[in-house]
Amino acid sequence: MLWGGAAVVAFCAAGFMGWLFSLPATTVPAEAPPVPQEAMAAMLASLQPCKHERPLIAVVGINDATETTDYLMPPGILRRADVADVVMLATGPGPVQLYPALTVAPDATIEAFDAAHPEGADYVIVPAMSRDDDPAVLAWLRSQAQKQAVIIGVCAGAKVVGAAGLLDGHRATTHWYYRDALLARSPTIEYVANQRMVADRGVVTTTGITASMPMMLTLIEAIAGRAKAEAVARDLGLVQWDARHTSDAFQFTRPFAATVLANRLAFWRREQFGFPLEPGMDEVSLALVADTWSRTYRASAVTFAAATSAIMTANGIHVLPDRVATDWPADRRASIFPDQRPAEALDQVLAEITARYGERTTDVVAMQLEYPQ
Repeated sequence: MLWGGAAVVAFCAAGFMGWLFSLPATTVPAEAPPVPQEAMAAMLASLQPCKHERPLIAVVGINDATETTDYLMPPGILRRADVADVVMLATGPGPVQLYPALTVAPDATIEAFDAAHPEGADYVIVPAMSRDDDPAVLAWLRSQAQKQAVIIGVCAGAKVVGAAGLLDGHRATTHWYYRDALLARSPTIEYVANQRMVADRGVVTTTGITASMPMMLTLIEAIAGRAKAEAVARDLGLVQWDARHTSDAFQFTRPFAATVLANRLAFWRREQFGFPLEPGMDEVSLALVADTWSRTYRASAVTFAAATSAIMTANGIHVLPDRVATDWPADRRASIFPDQRPAEALDQVLAEITARYGERTTDVVAMQLEYPQ
């Protein structure tokens, strides 16, 4: 039995190593091809508000494990632009537990939203969620689409939109890791490579997590003009933004798989980073930094405050602390870099991860964020 068990282990190890070495050794760097001007013009035209003089935007999530940056970055950017009314929704009462970090209090449930706005939203933003088939979300998305809301699936939120049947026969994109799953469920989708955002007949989809930043700027441009979008971009720390993307730069590689495995196995070296919650803090920076640390497979993000009550961010998002505490060990006390703009804070935290865990872990994080460093 012992020899047989050893043989099984050896066979499995050999199989794993064979799989690992079957993966590409690296991605091939390439310059992002230009996106046709007519495609961007069509996107801006498709994003024109049609219901309210001041557009109404709903960001929907499930209470259990909605993606952190997908849920927080859109309202954080749109509210600082002050060009629309933005409501953060949940399928049920109570807080929204985000993944991989943070807990927030939504503004309302989808039921309360429908009672207050029977005509529906102008836009519905759909983040990635821990499950793509939540019945309440799917039914609500269908009803909003019937009311002529523009549905925007951010990152793997495209899988949720696809599960609702709203991408059948449409052009679309999604996070690189979930592309095959999206196409398997909705085989009539025409996948569009090398674009960070794709619009087709009332539905917009984007590539990975960081794409929600240029997507929200594009939405601001459609609502209030290019000058307003450029002003918000400067506030975020972006020199320029557009829909260009190099899809081939993001794929499952041998170094990616090996680094994730090594970091997951080294459980005794995992760390908790404490994020002090302070009134008026920048929610976009908080989301990006907490999300980024949590994707190292070496660290997790824990928020703390002196009391259990929610802390309101600069743009009215209520973040609930994970712990009641007044301090955290200095070597594991995280910063959202309040003296820097959100895009700069993202680059800064990636530099800190490189210094602490090495370049391969930083590459793993950037690959998950689909961030074109």
